Amino acid sequence: MSTRVSGPESPIIESRDALVAYLEAGCKPRGEWRIGTEHEKFVFHTSDHSPVPYDSDRGIRVLLQSLRDRFGWDEVLEKGNIIALRRKDCPKGGAISLEPGGQLELSGAPLETVHQTHEETRQHLAEVREVGKELGLGTLGLGFSPQWTLAETPVMPKERYRIMKRYMPTRGKLGLDMMFRTATVQVNMDFASEADMVRKMRVGLALQPVATALFANSPFTDGKPNGYQSYRAEIWRDTDPDRTGLLPFAFEPGMSFERYVDYALDVPMYFVYRDESYIDVAGASFRDFLEGRLAALPGVLPTIDDWADHLTTLFPDVRLKRFLEMRGADAGDFRRLCALPALWVGLLYDSAALDQALALTADWTLAEIQALRDSVPRLGLSAPFRKRRLADVAREVLTIALGGLQGRARLDRNGEDERKWLVPLLETLGEGRSPADRLLAEYEGPWQGDIDKIFETEAF
Repeated sequence: MSTRVSGPESPIIESRDALVAYLEAGCKPRGEWRIGTEHEKFVFHTSDHSPVPYDSDRGIRVLLQSLRDRFGWDEVLEKGNIIALRRKDCPKGGAISLEPGGQLELSGAPLETVHQTHEETRQHLAEVREVGKELGLGTLGLGFSPQWTLAETPVMPKERYRIMKRYMPTRGKLGLDMMFRTATVQVNMDFASEADMVRKMRVGLALQPVATALFANSPFTDGKPNGYQSYRAEIWRDTDPDRTGLLPFAFEPGMSFERYVDYALDVPMYFVYRDESYIDVAGASFRDFLEGRLAALPGVLPTIDDWADHLTTLFPDVRLKRFLEMRGADAGDFRRLCALPALWVGLLYDSAALDQALALTADWTLAEIQALRDSVPRLGLSAPFRKRRLADVAREVLTIALGGLQGRARLDRNGEDERKWLVPLLETLGEGRSPADRLLAEYEGPWQGDIDKIFETEAF
């Protein structure tokens, strides 16, 4: 989740048109399209596999400080607490931030190829391992915390999370689980024009259940199997109906930047950032903010930064900012952290592949897509779709993605193109089992029901 940094005040929003123009400014020519990969992981004590609080002699604060001092990151402070790290030099750039329960997130730099994403991810994990080993800390990539209860999970000292923690339970039963006990990998994708954005958003929304099934990796809750392939995906079904879900309007004629602005204006706000503090306005209307009619800030008008903040508090399956965020996958192991960008780059960044993906999904109804979204958390690749299994659809999707990556022809130093990064997904379909299936087999077999083994065998 984004971290606000104090700086010069951005321009006051003078009209609704400025909100549309903000999104439209994300349009880029194909030669400037980039790949931004974000991935989260749980931090644990290697001695007893317990969660790591912010303030302790081996806590999250010390972890961030150690990464800062050893590897040249710049710190981001909030009320004197180090809450994020930033670094500008690519391919080692991007930012490290904290999710509400101490999940450590790398928001990667905008990169040209999945090969560069692999190098960025490898270096980040190596840095975290080096510092973590000295502190007795490990990290784990799963979609849901496998052992710790909500009460056991620490709370990070970020003001926006305090506001969200209060408001979330008023809108859904599982919002706090989403905040404190889930972890994801997502990829951010560029678009050339409004029409290109619409095409990519429609493919992204339609195929998000396929990505969820391929990356399903959260079969445990409170130390035991929970009956789901992706419990993380199930949690999103009962978090906040105002700001999550499929975005049916995206499939309607006339979908545009303006239509997304209208949607975003109707999603209740969480906060406004002023004078280095977050002001709780949860439930208030951004439309009222445009008129200076917020009860907490009478007469105050929003800035472009306020709009950018508000967009980060929307959580649909595909989120539009000045790029598109593909948000359906559970966090996973190192290989799958690169497989997700490879999948979406293959589908969306090659014209022929995008045409094929659109053709594949053109006659899918909203009811069918919603049914997939509802069934995939429990059934994964076994979910039914038109008298066959979702695994069969996933094979078609991977074939399109492989063709797209071949068409891009971005080679690494060994002369291999980006298709190599889809191998984990091909293995998943070849074996007929998801990451969740593999973990469940380990739990029922070699681990003999001991969930602690997951920290020993699956840590980065």
